Amino acid sequence: MKNIIFSTNTNWTGLALRLTLGIVMFPHGAQKVFGWFGGPGFTKEMEHLTEHMDLPWIISLLVILIEFLGAISLIIGFASRLWAVAFIILFVGIIFTAHVEYGFFMNWFGNQSGEGYEYHLLVIGICIAIFINGSGKYSIDKLITD
Repeated sequence: MKNIIFSTNTNWTGLALRLTLGIVMFPHGAQKVFGWFGGPGFTKEMEHLTEHMDLPWIISLLVILIEFLGAISLIIGFASRLWAVAFIILFVGIIFTAHVEYGFFMNWFGNQSGEGYEYHLLVIGICIAIFINGSGKYSIDKLITD
């Protein structure tokens, strides 16, 4: 089981993919946990997800934890395959709860009342590649399997 979760190719691809996703997702998670980068912080984000999005508290908590802990884990290359699956599930959920009604395209010209899901599909694609490849060079996963 350890090899399935932590095995990785020792190439630059995994490193580039996980750093890209981890660095992009970290500010989102930090907004939700600490209120950094102009975010609401944990309490207000939980309130938003449970009261305005009508998500159960456990799902709301998982959303916050995946975005924060998942981003950090991807940056350091720890259990990247598991976090990739978590992000896929998260982003499929985000598409269907908040973005599918606005169509494919993001709101580039400000003429929609919300954002489409093209960005979310890119994240899912990156996650699929991480799942296939593993963490790559300079990862905790590589240290675990050596």
